[in-house]
Amino acid sequence: MDMLNCVIVGLGGFFGAMCRYLVGLIPVKEVTLFPVKTFGINVLGCILIALIITGISKGVGISPRMELFIKAGFCGGFTTFSTFAAETANLMQQGHTGIAMLYVVLSVLVGVAAVLLIQTI
Repeated sequence: MDMLNCVIVGLGGFFGAMCRYLVGLIPVKEVTLFPVKTFGINVLGCILIALIITGISKGVGISPRMELFIKAGFCGGFTTFSTFAAETANLMQQGHTGIAMLYVVLSVLVGVAAVLLIQTI
């Protein structure tokens, strides 16, 4: 394991988490119960990770360390939903639609069930 890669991911995570916190401070008058800020964070994270993946696949010169900084670090600190979405899309592009759908359903159901279970203890 390259220790510099760990530091790069950690720095990206720091900036991603800080941005997530700052976005959470934006005063938004929510007229519904829908969590607008979290939804926006998740969508922005998905857009960013998709741009990086697309850029890499088209030969845009992104260094492996910059990829780590943005994908695993920043996007991971900003939202893990972006990684979830990218992994699901990758499975579907590889023709594993059934596994992708299983991953989506189980992630949501088991994740919510885990939170409900822990909250009842």
